Amino acid sequence: MPETTCCAQPVSLFWVPPLDLGQDSALDGRFGPINRLHCEGLAQYGNEWVGMMNDGLEAQQVIFIGILIVSFALLITEKMRNDMVALLIIVALGLTQVLTAEEALAGFSSEPAIIVAAIFVLSGALQHTGVSETIGNWIGRLTGSTYNRAIAVIMPTVALLSAFTHHLTTTAFMLPILLDYSRKRDIPASRLLMPLSIAASLGTTITIIGAPAFLIASSVLQRSGRPGLSIFSIAPIGLALTVVGTLFMLLLGRYLLPDRKGTSDIGDRLRLDRYFTELTILPDSPLVGKTLEEAKALRQYEFTVAGWIRDGQRLPGPFTEQYLDAGDILLVHTTPEDLITFQDDQGVDLHPIEKFKAYLPEVTEDKELDPQLVQAVVAPRSEMIGRTVRDVDFRRRYGALVVAFWRRGSFVQKELARIKLRAGDVLVLRGDEDALSRVEKDPAFLLFVPFQGERRLRRRAPVAALIMLATVVLAVLNIAPLEILMLAGAAAVILTGCITPAQAYRAIDARIFVFIAGAIPLGTAMQKTGVSDLIAAWLQQAIGGWPPFLILLLIFAIVGILTQFMSDAATTALFGPLAAALAVTLGHAPEAYVVTVAMGSVAAFITPIGHHGNLLVYGPGGYQFNDFIRVGVPLTVLVGLVVAALSLLLWGV
Repeated sequence: MPETTCCAQPVSLFWVPPLDLGQDSALDGRFGPINRLHCEGLAQYGNEWVGMMNDGLEAQQVIFIGILIVSFALLITEKMRNDMVALLIIVALGLTQVLTAEEALAGFSSEPAIIVAAIFVLSGALQHTGVSETIGNWIGRLTGSTYNRAIAVIMPTVALLSAFTHHLTTTAFMLPILLDYSRKRDIPASRLLMPLSIAASLGTTITIIGAPAFLIASSVLQRSGRPGLSIFSIAPIGLALTVVGTLFMLLLGRYLLPDRKGTSDIGDRLRLDRYFTELTILPDSPLVGKTLEEAKALRQYEFTVAGWIRDGQRLPGPFTEQYLDAGDILLVHTTPEDLITFQDDQGVDLHPIEKFKAYLPEVTEDKELDPQLVQAVVAPRSEMIGRTVRDVDFRRRYGALVVAFWRRGSFVQKELARIKLRAGDVLVLRGDEDALSRVEKDPAFLLFVPFQGERRLRRRAPVAALIMLATVVLAVLNIAPLEILMLAGAAAVILTGCITPAQAYRAIDARIFVFIAGAIPLGTAMQKTGVSDLIAAWLQQAIGGWPPFLILLLIFAIVGILTQFMSDAATTALFGPLAAALAVTLGHAPEAYVVTVAMGSVAAFITPIGHHGNLLVYGPGGYQFNDFIRVGVPLTVLVGLVVAALSLLLWGV
């Protein structure tokens, strides 16, 4: 076995190209940190590797490999939730003393976990203030009437949105917009929804805050003695992938996509967003003396007026030139979010609540703890069928009020009290616990569930958008650590009222946070025990003579296949340290290798189960499993080629 010299210390193991550490070396300065790691790593582990070849693995390495295999099996088979697997990883690494308690728990305070939590809060603020919805509607208007234009607009804009918000959030609020566009333009939903999901995933490759994988990759580089990734370090790759993905769909993917209308029942559920209710203009309302359009602009409401009552008499339409007066009652169709907002906003209230407020229980100071809104569906053959809301008299019968109403395919224009009930009608009821319990026990109603709607402060939309923009700009300027800037942005949207503290906590996906916290110490243990260096040395023997481009392609392919069964964070946490160690043994820059791992974990579209966004559009698009394989495999090959080429161009070897 050849012998080489590194830092004047002989290492008798695998051959590694000797590095000239002199000042005149072409590698000096550029790969100084790598040389230090290269030398120290081989000096530290060289004799151990020789011993391992003769005496086998050390005890700690055997323990870690056992934990790794069990974790890998649990993640792939999904016998247990990912966050629970993460907790068991932390416990196992700590109890076996592979890591100290501080090292095992370090993931909870790590940069990736903190940034992910902050991004969830910032994204939640954009959603609760209506910024996301506004952008989605704007995209819908720009799509035009042709399929090519729709794809050319949807994919780049959705990708840019996903660069700064969670890709599932982007997919979720665009889904009903594209389903509606599909119906109006008579374009099969299956030709729109897969490009939507793919674009949302590609967008996460533009910034390192787009997906947890890149935050973990940055952490791996820092533990390897290299600078972490800045927010836009990967932008050239992400933007190129967005362009390639869009062109692929326009030129080839359109012929691979199926022509299916999608499932109507899913679409119907998504259209359950226009509730009928009555609004009262209060005497001290700032809306008095304003037209409807001025009122909508002032308060940033979203509603359609179906009727206008003043002094007990209905006013004739149209209502565009009418001015609001105190005591006016508006019959409106509105969103679940605005239905909640009307209750909390000054100057307007839901008419049933205003009319019977003397009979209602007092509202607690903390409105987050006082929802009191539920939905009940009128059962078939119910005694309520054919009777009006006034005839039933919910207040006297149950102690509850009907504050809103929904009926499939109907634009209601009568007052709430005069609506004759039908089977399948949805009633939104307000009352205390006892009153709602009485309704729930009545067999006249089905599907007694909480009302799904949260207050939306659209007038705070400019503030939320400005805070998000400022956070990104400050991150680009690198005036403070990224996790501190993201926390500052999250705190700012809460303090300015763009999102309530309770909404902020709900916006954080605790399972993702815990999973990242558990995945990070797994990577730490892989490096600490020397397993990553050991495997890297074996790989160096096998592929050390390959061109770097082919090595990166192989890494992308392996990670791309495994990420179909594991999350992007888990795949990057496991293979990031291995890729970094392999790069060091080859004398290459670790950035290209680690970034390729992260890219492979988020941008491989081989199956529909590889990305949660695919599962979100699977039913509405009427897709079959093979549809994703037919479109995803050639796209993934293109993505791998672009990633390998640009990684080498950006970071070299």
